[in-house]
Amino acid sequence: MSRDFVGALLQLNAEKQISREQLIGAVEDGIQSAYRRVAGDEDIHVRIDAETGKIRVFRARRVVGEIEDEFTEMTVEQARAIDPTAGPGDLVETEQLDGDVFGRIGAQTAKQIVLQRIREVERDQVFDQFASREGELITGTVNRVEPRAIILDVGKNVEAILATTEQSALEHYRIGQNVKAFVLEVRRSTKGPQIFVSRTHKGFLKRLFELEVPEIHSGTVEIKAIAREAGSRSKVAVASRQDGLDPVGATVGQRGARVQAVVAELSGEKIDVIPWSDDASLFVANALSPAQVISVDIDEEHRIASVTVPERMLSLAIGREGQNARLAARLTGWRIDIRSDVSVAEAKAAAADAVTPSAGQADAPEARASESESDAAAVPAPKPKRVTKVAAAPVAVATEAAAPAVDAAGADAPEAQASESESAAVAAPKPKRVTKKAAPIGVASGAAAAEPDAADAAVVQATETPAPEAAVAKPKRVSKKMAVSSGEVAS
Repeated sequence: MSRDFVGALLQLNAEKQISREQLIGAVEDGIQSAYRRVAGDEDIHVRIDAETGKIRVFRARRVVGEIEDEFTEMTVEQARAIDPTAGPGDLVETEQLDGDVFGRIGAQTAKQIVLQRIREVERDQVFDQFASREGELITGTVNRVEPRAIILDVGKNVEAILATTEQSALEHYRIGQNVKAFVLEVRRSTKGPQIFVSRTHKGFLKRLFELEVPEIHSGTVEIKAIAREAGSRSKVAVASRQDGLDPVGATVGQRGARVQAVVAELSGEKIDVIPWSDDASLFVANALSPAQVISVDIDEEHRIASVTVPERMLSLAIGREGQNARLAARLTGWRIDIRSDVSVAEAKAAAADAVTPSAGQADAPEARASESESDAAAVPAPKPKRVTKVAAAPVAVATEAAAPAVDAAGADAPEAQASESESAAVAAPKPKRVTKKAAPIGVASGAAAAEPDAADAAVVQATETPAPEAAVAKPKRVSKKMAVSSGEVAS
């Protein structure tokens, strides 16, 4: 039986990849637990010889200074009575037991405990294996697709969880597809280790470049910083540790072969590779590529970079929905303020115009007076109102009516007559437009002006009232029926 037991241990060692020491420890714990189910047998211990497979069962107690559990502990005096060399912390054997008393129920209990311990050892091994791979790439096969995650089979009956938030919007997965992923975290659980992976983390992009670019894998070219918006665009800053080696050229590869392999793995995500620089202004200018930069002003205190670009490059520097400027700010760690050269020139011109010369103004009052006069002269005169042809006839009638008034007043007051004529001309309101229907009224007014008595009355009225236009009534609109009746009355 001992040889069969040793053969079983070797078979488990080959299948489970568990060391012989761990297997023997699991069997010992299982048999001990089966013995200790009986009250009073808490001090039973089991030892197995790995070479012969012989099992030895005995009672032993731990040597302590003060006893807390009388079934498993003993004092130093009691231990030295059995073994004179025993000291605190030693395990002193008190009785040898016969292993044949181990019954069927005890064997079943030992079997279950041994299997459970073997599973625990397997889980610990898998956890240690994947815990050491945090931050690295693993390749798994899509096992099933769930609403909130995709489950990947990474081997050894271990599954990795690719959450929806860690998936790119451009990617679609199918059952059986091989997928590379970046290990974020490994957790312990009752069902085994839980592995959380991602394809949107910037570390995933870095590991892909290490796979495709030998210079990055060897450390000749170093990735200094990465700014990424998964599924859309990424910016990678690289620097060379070897003189004469172009980091951008080594990363991109001949005809872009290396970077195109990374882009294909990311389902067409755009990648900008820029050179790293210790100079903050130069690094910010490079980060805004492909836009051209005229100048960069650095504010060290507030960590603000004011960038001036050509007018035609403003939209390119900002990017769609500000993506290019946002990624550049993440890559450099600076807050970037982008302005065009035209807006900068206009701002400088406005600032120059706002500054007015004040020296010598108190010593030159005449100059200020002349300036005020020139400003007053520069005020434009009011625009005269437009006179239509319809308004010309009433003005002429008013002028003719004023002329007999001058003759009637006599030659003794020429100045007064002139002033009255001027005031009448100024105060004359704008006559309303006369339509064809109002023509009979115009005839009647003309006939009244031709009579001498009516003219004398108009002169007297104009002399008494300074506003002759107040006496003119608004003519009513005459329809065709009224025109006919007025004609009959006149005849």
